[in-house]
Amino acid sequence: MNDILIDIVCENSDATLTVEWGTTLRDVVNMLPKPERPYLAAYVNNSIKELDYRVYRPVSVRFIDVTHFEGTRVYQRTLFFTLQKAVHDLFPDKRFSIPHSVSKGFYCEIEGMDRIAPDDIDRLKARMDELIRQDIPIVRRKVRTEEAREAYARLGYDDKITLLDSCPRLYVTLYALADIVGYFYGALAPSTGYLHLYDLKPYYKGLFIAVPKRTNPDELEGMIRQEKMFDLFTEYQEWTRVLGVPNIGTLNRRILDGEASDLIKVAEAFHEKRLGSIADAIYAANRQRNMRLVLISGPSSSGKTTFAKRLGIQMRIVGLNPVLISLDDYFLEREQTPRDANGDYDYETIDALDLKTFNEHLERLFAGESVEIPRYDFISGRRQWHEEPLRLDDRSVLVVEGIHGLNPRLTEKIPDEYKFRIYVSVFTTVMMDDMNRIPTTDNRLIRRIVRDNATRGSDAVSTLRRWGSVRTGEEKYIFPYQENADVMFNSSLLYELPVLRRYVEPLLYKVPDTVPEFGEAHRLLKFLNNFQTISPEEIPPTSLLREFIGGSSFRY
Repeated sequence: MNDILIDIVCENSDATLTVEWGTTLRDVVNMLPKPERPYLAAYVNNSIKELDYRVYRPVSVRFIDVTHFEGTRVYQRTLFFTLQKAVHDLFPDKRFSIPHSVSKGFYCEIEGMDRIAPDDIDRLKARMDELIRQDIPIVRRKVRTEEAREAYARLGYDDKITLLDSCPRLYVTLYALADIVGYFYGALAPSTGYLHLYDLKPYYKGLFIAVPKRTNPDELEGMIRQEKMFDLFTEYQEWTRVLGVPNIGTLNRRILDGEASDLIKVAEAFHEKRLGSIADAIYAANRQRNMRLVLISGPSSSGKTTFAKRLGIQMRIVGLNPVLISLDDYFLEREQTPRDANGDYDYETIDALDLKTFNEHLERLFAGESVEIPRYDFISGRRQWHEEPLRLDDRSVLVVEGIHGLNPRLTEKIPDEYKFRIYVSVFTTVMMDDMNRIPTTDNRLIRRIVRDNATRGSDAVSTLRRWGSVRTGEEKYIFPYQENADVMFNSSLLYELPVLRRYVEPLLYKVPDTVPEFGEAHRLLKFLNNFQTISPEEIPPTSLLREFIGGSSFRY
């Protein structure tokens, strides 16, 4: 069969290569001019594949390196597997996990070690460096589930076994790195030698793994202490452990045992309790320092709007009169909106807002004046004006919601003692397993695909196409200010992905393999295939999740 020749269209070089039947992508790379950075994986007909993938028919191939969003993930997964191997070699009886991201890196824990000594960090780094120098192959195999289960049992990976048992399938993918095995929800590099840059540092009771910058892979992302965010992650992580749902396998088991109703009730009650405590803190600030302005910020699809409405109810309970304003209503008229590098209107930048008018309105409202508040019409790109002017009374607290809420430029004319800052985001604390966290960006992206389709008539392709620019805007305009918050709120609900699965899967299946977005759609479908589903009937009409799936009792 080796004398059969097939054509491959290589998008990187805009050339067609003729190769033998069964040629690997790694062999194809060797036929191309040497890239500036090593290729880590490739899109084959817009579906991500590892470099050991063999080509048996004519295809279109696009190779990616660490500067690509998916290339960054490939690099990180390979780094995690190598670190897991180093921990296994040095601490063979200890359990290793990567619970969540923090400060543009990742927080890791070694079970039973309340503090990782600097000497242990040095030993881990030395072992990782040795593994990278040895350029150990990472072997991917399709095996029967029974074989994977046995391999996991030998290593004590009960978290992976629980997931296998809760989502039965005949075959699974198994990765091997020397004497350890695992599963990762996405592609890995062919070997440890593809890693070129990382660092390990002590962090709380665990360690911090620093990764290269996507936009400049020769530099590491800096480590910035994020105590508020870390405390929030820790709080929710402990809560999920107490509930007995630290990972997807245990969550699936609870669903299969008929406990979905209880999970919904407990998760919603936890949100309500947290909202009540924030309202109490706002009341105290109002009494102690005459705080009059609540600023709510957070990235796309974090649920800021429903959060603001539910917080308003809790504020009324403690005797305050919340007055809600959306920053979206202060967008400049369309022809005045700044444009990005591609020439498109840039609605992510704070300069897309009429900051002068917004601050003038705040000053006048706090001075007791009546103010006509604008409403932005997204269809025409023009402002309209409310017929009834807004005026604050003695019990009024202005609640302003928008992505730039914590940016100091937004309210630079308002004294700090007037402000109470809240950061809202989706900090997903239920893990796939010890080595596979659920990225908060994936949770938000799934929410947004569902909401965009329901409220704007957008298909999944449109949302996926815009997501890269949305994330770039968040990195520039939202995340740098999150630690300015007085309090943080985790809008994730531990049961939501099993609910969202039934809404988003039909939309993702409609993404054709002829568009670049197919790869991301396919990745999300594989990810969601690990969840049992939950019916939405018992979700209350005030739930934050209703903002995305519909059926809310709030008006938007």
